[in-house]
Amino acid sequence: MSEPNRLPADVDLEKASAARCYDYYLGGSHNFEVDRELAHKVEAQVPHVKPLAQDNRAFLRRAVRYCLDRGIRQFLDIGSGIPTVGNVHEIAQAVDPGARVLYVDNEPVAVAHSRTLLEGNDQAGVVQADLQDIEGILGSEEAGRLLDPEEPIAVMMIALLHFVPESARPREIIHGYHERMAPGSFLGFSHVTSDDYPDYARSLVELYAGSSSPVIVRSHAEVADLLGGFDLVEPGLVYVPEWRPDTEEDRWQDPASSLVYGAVGYKV
Repeated sequence: MSEPNRLPADVDLEKASAARCYDYYLGGSHNFEVDRELAHKVEAQVPHVKPLAQDNRAFLRRAVRYCLDRGIRQFLDIGSGIPTVGNVHEIAQAVDPGARVLYVDNEPVAVAHSRTLLEGNDQAGVVQADLQDIEGILGSEEAGRLLDPEEPIAVMMIALLHFVPESARPREIIHGYHERMAPGSFLGFSHVTSDDYPDYARSLVELYAGSSSPVIVRSHAEVADLLGGFDLVEPGLVYVPEWRPDTEEDRWQDPASSLVYGAVGYKV
């Protein structure tokens, strides 16, 4: 756990943070008592939440590698969370040390630890901003240093949009990024659903309601609608264990129990 006297000034310790709970599920140490209290309640209702989080992380790995195989060498990871094993820059720079990565998160602990992790890595950076601030993110100094708007890019929105309510117009947000992505770009995307296991989904919605990031679950049709501007690469929008699994750990006997749809979209 981070030491209180070393916390960023804008950390809210009164409410659990989705990013810090996710860090707990992944076995990280950058979480606090308020986060663990919520996480333990989630575990009581959704006992496989830790494998679920790890599976979503494995989907990120496969999506990044897919984009690398298609020649992508710059990545924008929005809602990147608290650094843990298998970050985008680690995956990408293992293939090409010149690959460039910009992380974005609005959680101050996530940003602070990202900056520490990236010290000395000139090919990666982090910006504290909200998903909706498209101009602020893409117009930032770090974006100007790392990203070329004329080149194809891979934008990662992994386990992010289920924290964005309809009132925030999520389709318009995604369209805003789509407009600014060069042809040949990709979008990596995952989202919690209420399909097939509504009781688990209902528990997530109820338990996260009092956190700093309430959960909004969407159906397959609703998630597909969010991605309407992109051509989805095979196998389309599926439960994440079904999206191009490459190890036995990636394969689930019951993929629907992952509760998360995943897809990679292509901008023609």
